Amino acid sequence: MADIKKYYYLKLKDNFYDSDAMIILESMENGYLYSNILMKMYLRSLKTNGRLMFNDRIPYNSQILSKVVGHNKDIVEKAIQIFKQLDLIEILDNGAIYMLDIQNYIGQSSTDADRKRIYRDRIKNEKILIGQMSDKCPDKTPPEIDIEIEKDIDINNIYPQNEVNEVTKNTSNDELFDRFWHHYPRKLDKKNAKKSFNKLKPDEELTETIIKQLERFKDTKEWKDENGKYIPYPSTWLNGRRWEDEFETDTEREERIDREIMEGNYGT
Repeated sequence: MADIKKYYYLKLKDNFYDSDAMIILESMENGYLYSNILMKMYLRSLKTNGRLMFNDRIPYNSQILSKVVGHNKDIVEKAIQIFKQLDLIEILDNGAIYMLDIQNYIGQSSTDADRKRIYRDRIKNEKILIGQMSDKCPDKTPPEIDIEIEKDIDINNIYPQNEVNEVTKNTSNDELFDRFWHHYPRKLDKKNAKKSFNKLKPDEELTETIIKQLERFKDTKEWKDENGKYIPYPSTWLNGRRWEDEFETDTEREERIDREIMEGNYGT
């Protein structure tokens, strides 16, 4: 299977600076400095899906952040306070900074809503893991949300390495299948789908690979046409090992064309 390359860039609409938050921000004293700091934080967070940490254990304090964005410490501290007030960022108890609206600027696809929901779940799950309970979060997470959180969070970024095996080894085939079933858009013939899935002798790595490719299939014309009329039964898709197919999604095609246009290579 061909390598899946990732390209990190912001895709802003022409009315980005016309939003209420940006108008308020830039109308303040030093507003254009704050706007510049915000943009640099967006860019810095792209490779980590909107989460800013210096490394897995050390958060960005104002001194480190000031060196990263190229502005003095006092300006950065004031900017952070304003970003919080405008709901542009959220800072967890462990110091992790989340750029709350970053998912609006990573491009457009049929899975935008899923990506934004996954991002919100990731923030919520990290709060739970560090013992920080938001007053907006219910005391008990519904079971279906638990499943989504399990598969969306990169376990290597959350648990210390010596705890990873303890967490993953207890994952049963039923739990792995539930993750797959949750993502598959055509929920038919579950019994045979489960048989096909178990024949693969799945583990965490294979399940995540299948789900990752499944999300790409959802962003193809074949699967989007006529409300998914041409989506195969899940057992058929699994038996054919379709996650190993090489193809280009609609979004990947658009990004490639955009990139080629920017590089002056389109149509050559």
